[in-house]
Amino acid sequence: MTLIESVSLRRVLDSRGNATVEADVLTESGGFGRAAAPSGASTGEYEAIELPPRESIASARQHAVPRLVGEVYAGNQRDVDAALRAADGTDDFSEVGANSAVAISMAASKAAADVLGVPLFQHLGGTFRDATHAFPTPLGNVVGGGEHAKEATHIQEFLSAPVGAPSVSEAVFANAAVHAAVGDVLDERGVAAAKGDEGAWAPPIDDAEAFEVVEEATDRVEDDLGFEVRFGLDVAAAELWDADDEVYRYGDDERTPDEQVDYVEELVTEYDLAYVEDPFDEDAYDSFAELTDRVGDRTLVCGDDLFVTNVERLERGIEEGAANSILIKPNQIGTLTDAFDAVELAHRNGLDAVVSHRSGETEDTTIAHLAVATAAPFIKTGTVGGERTAKLNELIRIAEEAV
Repeated sequence: MTLIESVSLRRVLDSRGNATVEADVLTESGGFGRAAAPSGASTGEYEAIELPPRESIASARQHAVPRLVGEVYAGNQRDVDAALRAADGTDDFSEVGANSAVAISMAASKAAADVLGVPLFQHLGGTFRDATHAFPTPLGNVVGGGEHAKEATHIQEFLSAPVGAPSVSEAVFANAAVHAAVGDVLDERGVAAAKGDEGAWAPPIDDAEAFEVVEEATDRVEDDLGFEVRFGLDVAAAELWDADDEVYRYGDDERTPDEQVDYVEELVTEYDLAYVEDPFDEDAYDSFAELTDRVGDRTLVCGDDLFVTNVERLERGIEEGAANSILIKPNQIGTLTDAFDAVELAHRNGLDAVVSHRSGETEDTTIAHLAVATAAPFIKTGTVGGERTAKLNELIRIAEEAV
């Protein structure tokens, strides 16, 4: 029933106005799936390779499509993804491109779910593990800088975390309220602010003032809604690391690795941070381990550029005690199977898995289903903008459907 009958690929726009790859998968029984690849601005050195879309599509049509059409059943995700790996023949999808690979991988999963007549989260949970149908708390980017907004904060993302929300819906609207409250606080301070790639405010203020603004905004929303609203960070410290001088540069200020550990620990303590992503360079396993030892019982220390959804890098992190959670981005590794393998390894070793969007997004909602299927405690989706709210609204629908 789920034998793949056709695979179509095309260029479409992402949220930054750049071209990306969209795939359609059709099965012999009429099951249909469509998915599009996102792309990142702040990318790790060890990510799978994203090729220019025209090049990626041409290569996928030549190498991958013949291995799938009439040969592989969409209902067996591991077979689909193994065929993509075999067609590419490299460790990093540099032949086919991770953008075409992940689009096909996700589209195949949707086609299989369509044939079965079940929601995608249920199909994914059944394919890989017993899904608990736990619902993730959305992390909403409300103030952004770094690679997402050049003239704003050095820290890349300040993330609203409505950890006390009684439902997914309440959490979604809490993040929107925090985003609005940040705008109000900035206006009261006379700070004009544009928005960055993910819809977060990008004010021309330093990190210290940004902490004040976000703390005030989350406090206001917490008081209004009556449940706990904390916040977290994506430091994206690989972008701050000066390998020649071996310091983290925050404009004119610099911190040694030891000073960076102390600094982030102080932030966790002062602001009761719920989440800290990439506080160090992508090879700084020792610094991750030191911070995790100090604050891992109080917050999630999450590796993104550190792990890049890669099982081998995660295995090293587990051995060294570096981080207590991993960020999961399917396009970062190329297929859903690879992403789920990283999730399962994390779970077996007591680490949490946080599912994430990218700065260059599409209306695709696969990650909302992925977060539910993997019982992720958090999902990074942004707070505003159609490509972000598409995921959030899908989470609300999933929560209703799964009751």
